[in-house]
Amino acid sequence: MCVTCGCSNDGETKITNLETGEAEHNHHHTLSDGTVITHSHSHDTHIEASQIHTKIHNTTISLEQDILAKNNLIAAQNRGWFKGRNILALNLMSSPGAGKTTLLTLTINDLKHQLSISVIEGDQETANDAKKIKETGSKVIQINTGTGCHLDASMIDRGLQQLNPPMNSVVMIENVGNLVCPALFDLGEQAKVVILSVTEGEDKPLKYPHIFRASDIMILTKIDLLPYVDFDVQKCIEYATQVNPQIKIFQVSATTGTGLENWYAWLTVSLSDNSQIKRDRA
Repeated sequence: MCVTCGCSNDGETKITNLETGEAEHNHHHTLSDGTVITHSHSHDTHIEASQIHTKIHNTTISLEQDILAKNNLIAAQNRGWFKGRNILALNLMSSPGAGKTTLLTLTINDLKHQLSISVIEGDQETANDAKKIKETGSKVIQINTGTGCHLDASMIDRGLQQLNPPMNSVVMIENVGNLVCPALFDLGEQAKVVILSVTEGEDKPLKYPHIFRASDIMILTKIDLLPYVDFDVQKCIEYATQVNPQIKIFQVSATTGTGLENWYAWLTVSLSDNSQIKRDRA
């Protein structure tokens, strides 16, 4: 069992292409620090969970570090793949119900004539959110992690092979709803975006500091509900900047549209900056 969030050791990852209906199944084992070993039946790198747990403590730690290093290597390869195609890749993270999918579908619909946005959708089970994304006309791949609590770089690598996003575009990676483990795994994204709703409590940055410290952007959602909930916006911002002085904060409502123009402007400028950097280095 994962000591960081309590997810099970064993599970099956399924990547589904909603256009073709084809699904690829892979198994994974979660180590004690939240690291996931992922493999398919065709791979010869299968490591049994029972083998890991029978090793002495210091050997197990060494193996876990090695597996995490492999994740970071694949993440670096993903980053190079994105860079070579001038793709802005964002890792969207939040607790369940914070409004990631709602914000994402609205963003796609509002910017579809300005930006090409593709989506890798991560959930433990179902393709419900991916179906909502598909209704926008955006390209989307569903990754089901089974008992896993987060996406890893290998999952993104395989998902990209099926998604095949166009050059000069945006890839939104909607991670599994969880404020712990998703922050620990580099996927090769350019920026991490943590989404926090006003229904969750302003002290979340202090309770879950790693995800806010690791994030470049915090989006405070559902601000239209502020008159009806006990939430102190200024305290939340203070807590977030206390944990991460560099974090950029947007306050938005997907219901009223408040603040979305700032989020959209940041997306547009960030993709443009990617392109400019590439031209400067050519």
